[in-house]
Amino acid sequence: MKVNIIGAGVAGLSVGCYLQMNGFETTIFEKHDTCGGLCTSWQRNGFTFESGLQWLLGSGKSNPFFQLWSELINMDSVRFVHHEIRMEIEVKSSRDIHGGNVFHLYTNLARLENYMITIAPEDEIQIRKLIRVMRKIQSYEIPPMIKTVPGLLPWYKKMGYIRYLPLLMFLNRIKHETNFTFAGKLKNPFLKEAFKLLFDGDDLPLLIITMPLAFSDLKGTGYPIGGSAGFVGQLEQKYLALGGTARYRCDVDKIVVVNDRATGIKLKSGENIPADITISAADWHSTLFSALDGNYVNKTILQLKEQQILKVYYSVFMVSLGVNATFSDQPHFQRFPLDQPLVSPDETRYERMEAHINNYDPTLAPDGKTAISFSFYTKNAAFWINLRRTDYAAYHKNKERFAQIIIDCACQRFKGLKEQIEVVDVATPATFHRYTGNRNGSVQGWLPGKNIIAQSPVKSELPGLKGFYFIGHWTIPGGGLPVAIKSARDTAQVICNRYKVPFKITAD
Repeated sequence: MKVNIIGAGVAGLSVGCYLQMNGFETTIFEKHDTCGGLCTSWQRNGFTFESGLQWLLGSGKSNPFFQLWSELINMDSVRFVHHEIRMEIEVKSSRDIHGGNVFHLYTNLARLENYMITIAPEDEIQIRKLIRVMRKIQSYEIPPMIKTVPGLLPWYKKMGYIRYLPLLMFLNRIKHETNFTFAGKLKNPFLKEAFKLLFDGDDLPLLIITMPLAFSDLKGTGYPIGGSAGFVGQLEQKYLALGGTARYRCDVDKIVVVNDRATGIKLKSGENIPADITISAADWHSTLFSALDGNYVNKTILQLKEQQILKVYYSVFMVSLGVNATFSDQPHFQRFPLDQPLVSPDETRYERMEAHINNYDPTLAPDGKTAISFSFYTKNAAFWINLRRTDYAAYHKNKERFAQIIIDCACQRFKGLKEQIEVVDVATPATFHRYTGNRNGSVQGWLPGKNIIAQSPVKSELPGLKGFYFIGHWTIPGGGLPVAIKSARDTAQVICNRYKVPFKITAD
């Protein structure tokens, strides 16, 4: 049984591994010259610049995703860094009782609780409630449904999930709490502002941060040394060792359909590759409305296309520097206000800056040096994508000019930085769009809505089309690596069930 897989990101490699384990003959087609998709890094003159992986849900046995990663990767061979502080947020107008203006988001819950109560004793009740929520998340046994597809279970096994009803009821109670609504309950101005800035000023479900923090406290969300390249490299090695075939620089033009069944793919080179099954782990929009010409849609899909149900996640303008210093005295991840607002060429106004100092990973830079990245998120990625396509000279000029402004701001913040810069790399939304095909250069997929635990409107199969499946970070709002491997594993089980193949997670 031959399977064509579009995209060599984490989802594509994962589904390839699972299907190879179960006797299918798979080939992955990737438009780029390397694997990883959005989980990627790149090298420039001895420095590696990371854009896709700051932490991994499932880095330790305390999180059930560890079991899934262990099916494909030797997790014991991966060295993880567990940061004591997830991020540091400098506020502009408020100060804590000690005169400081930086909020430390500790990953140890006891330390976080004591810290917040110390700086905001008037908010002790709300602080303890917040910590109890995270402790509650830790206390529940995560259902084994993470390794199963509920739709494939017989009724008597589904009945067993009744014992997880308290967890679902608990999540249902807290699903509408956002960082803004929680901030509204606080009295302390410093803590109130810090929570409003948790997502850099956006109002998003608090579960986005409380869930990872609950597992960070248990060493379940570490950063893998080697970053994206090292982690995805292990997935690729596993896939190839299982007998899979990966073809790079192969951009898929169309999914070939005959009598409402996907029968193969056509590359932009003109080559046709037949297959019994076609799986897309690529961009959702381009898959449905370019590769399939929008022929297999329904009302929900059309609403998703117009972003009426979900919005597309932001893209990013990222300036990365290779510097001849470690900046070991600086927090690894920090957000802080700018002295003067910046206005991007795409007309996005920025009053704050985000810095990643990767000095905790010695593989990303030569000894005594480090890589630093500054990220500016934008909803107007179309400006950069269209400008690059229509006027490359203007695109390059705008890119370089804005990058220099960012570097100048960074040099004001980090003393001695200007003299230590050895390498400058600039990535725009057009960069992410060009290399991954992700709609609007999105660095994630769909932006999570206010109801983060709602059932995803994105389905892996399309109405009226047989022999086709869609997987990857677009299947669930928020996306990320856990969604990628979960959707890949689920789809592999569905395919095995459909072809009467007992699903297994080991090769013969």
